[in-house]
Amino acid sequence: MSLVVAITGGIASGKTTVANLFHQHFGIHLVDADVVARQVVEPGTQGLTQIVEHFGRSILNPDGTLDRAALRKKIFSNSQDKEWINNLLHPLIRQEMQHQLQLSTSPYSLLVVPLLVENDLQHMANRVLVVDVSEQTQINRTMTRDRVPESQVRSILKAQAEREARLAHADDVINNDAEGAQLLSQITKLHQKYLALCSENR
Repeated sequence: MSLVVAITGGIASGKTTVANLFHQHFGIHLVDADVVARQVVEPGTQGLTQIVEHFGRSILNPDGTLDRAALRKKIFSNSQDKEWINNLLHPLIRQEMQHQLQLSTSPYSLLVVPLLVENDLQHMANRVLVVDVSEQTQINRTMTRDRVPESQVRSILKAQAEREARLAHADDVINNDAEGAQLLSQITKLHQKYLALCSENR
């Protein structure tokens, strides 16, 4: 398997934007934990079958897909159900991420994991790239994007790893307070660095 770089960052830091720029400009293979989390509960999967066995068919939409809102409601009010769902899904997600990384044909791969530090998944990558922004930028962007009040954004921030804790795990950092050309120039430098590391590891 090629070099794996994990991308992480707090809410509205621009992780997806950064990952997509690596992909669009340099053809780097992406594995996104949020996408994988949806794939492991698609109709016909072991994940969805077990969820239905545990919670009953009321957890499904009329078309047979998982009713995420209903599931969130159930686990929000019941810590045992929340633990059960985490114990079921986390290993399935990790396994599928590994599988998708093994299929990569680019010189290195990017693993996009929002809660990398919180879920202690640093071991899945050779390097950790933190997309960093100021807390005020996170608040402003989230309020604009999700149309939610500042108090709600602050409670989400409290639930995530603190910025300092995330940065303590970083091998590389992209500052994303400023976007556009400045962002791409940081990505280009890192791309060249990762290619050099791939050559060294051959």
